[in-house]
Amino acid sequence: QRYCVGAEVFEAYVMGESDGQPKDADWAASITGIDAAAIRQLARRMAERRTLISVSWSIQRADHGEQPYWAAIALAAMLGQIGLPGGGFGFGYGCTSGLGQPRSSSPGMSLKAGVNGVKTRIPVARFMDMLLNPGTSYDFNGERWTYPDVRLVYWCGGNPFHKIQDLNRLLQAWQKPETIIIHEHWWTPAARRADIVLPCSTTVEREDIGASKHDGYLFAMHRAIDPVGESRTEYAIYSALAERLGFAAQFTEGRSESEWLRHLYASACEQAAASGADMPNFDAFWEAGHLAFPPPDDPPVLYEQFRHDPETHALPTPSGRIEIFSKTIDGFSYDDCPGHPTWLEPVEWLGGDKARTYPLHLLSNQPKDRLHSQLDCGDVSRAAKVADREGIWLNPEDAAARGIQDGDVVRIYNDRGACLAGAIVTDAIRPGVVNLSTGAWFDPVDPATIGSLDKHGNPNMLTIDKGTSKLAQSPTAQTALLEVERFEEEAPEVTAFELPAIETAG
Repeated sequence: QRYCVGAEVFEAYVMGESDGQPKDADWAASITGIDAAAIRQLARRMAERRTLISVSWSIQRADHGEQPYWAAIALAAMLGQIGLPGGGFGFGYGCTSGLGQPRSSSPGMSLKAGVNGVKTRIPVARFMDMLLNPGTSYDFNGERWTYPDVRLVYWCGGNPFHKIQDLNRLLQAWQKPETIIIHEHWWTPAARRADIVLPCSTTVEREDIGASKHDGYLFAMHRAIDPVGESRTEYAIYSALAERLGFAAQFTEGRSESEWLRHLYASACEQAAASGADMPNFDAFWEAGHLAFPPPDDPPVLYEQFRHDPETHALPTPSGRIEIFSKTIDGFSYDDCPGHPTWLEPVEWLGGDKARTYPLHLLSNQPKDRLHSQLDCGDVSRAAKVADREGIWLNPEDAAARGIQDGDVVRIYNDRGACLAGAIVTDAIRPGVVNLSTGAWFDPVDPATIGSLDKHGNPNMLTIDKGTSKLAQSPTAQTALLEVERFEEEAPEVTAFELPAIETAG
């Protein structure tokens, strides 16, 4: 009671008092496919010793993806080890930068965001709904919003034909704006489909400082080459646009790119000095190439202070405590996100009726040969292809049942779309599940036809465009069913990396 609120509501759910179904090991086994005895043994082991419940970020990218995180916190609270070294819970450890590492006292470096006159909030995963359904309402985090009528899209810092689900639906939405402008330095699928492409320089064609709030380092990012062709740094692009729009002075504040780097570094020096740390001057840092901040002598334990004194060190929740049951979320009355952790049947899963038609569950992990879709055109990524396409993992049982051998070109399909991939037959993945890494550049047989077969193996031909819930409206890429068959025709040539004919203006 001192640390949590709502435990009694959650207990009634777990014991089956609220819905007539006890959430015991037998019940869990029927959903997870894990033996009930193994679940009981794990539960006892967790209660007997110090236990850290670590949940990867990928778990949230599925239908009702909020629930595993909430359930993990509730389980850690039930074990009573939150705030103890090596106990409690942690999310995304080992994923990026220094998550899970002792936080060093590195100062922050950031630009002022300015004031955005548009108050509408649109989750990225609802991008297509916004374009296809202007004027309709949607729920998001307890509030009701209305999609605006968007006539112009200005996209930079990403490839929507990588990160957005259900590409055939995206192609429909992509026709709605009058103009699409993109910053890009590669001829990506999105750049091919933009009205205006502003060629921007890569990180090796400009000077910058590498920094992250999770890292204990600052890196001097020296320019290796001059910008290629007519490409410009993004600062130069934005500065030119600001000048045309009449607010260049407010945007640049009279500083060049190199002067901004010195200004930001100076602000970091001031922060460091305020905390009793010294940093070298900019020129010394720039010449050295990096700056390391020492980790703390006594690394903090997550929620240790809260455990010792929950009143003084209250959490930033409405109650100041761990909310196993949230009156706030319960008050939203969302049918897809109740007020406490709950197992909710996904829209597609191997235990549902749709599995009779599409009996394989798709996982679309981050690739090991590139970062997301970046440099899919590079030698490292292309060397990892199978039959020139992205490789799909199949369990030997599933492959044998379909007459598929290692290295075959296969067609992967469901009612949203289809793509080709190269078969990797391996017992590293369980039966009934396939894995097709994200990031293969979208490459349809007929670019002018929505629904055309993707030749290259982009899993978002198959993923579903649905928010995790009305609460978060996050993407659900890990929730998708499909079927795989051996591709009997002559496999079409992959053309994802071919450059267009470019005419020089006179």
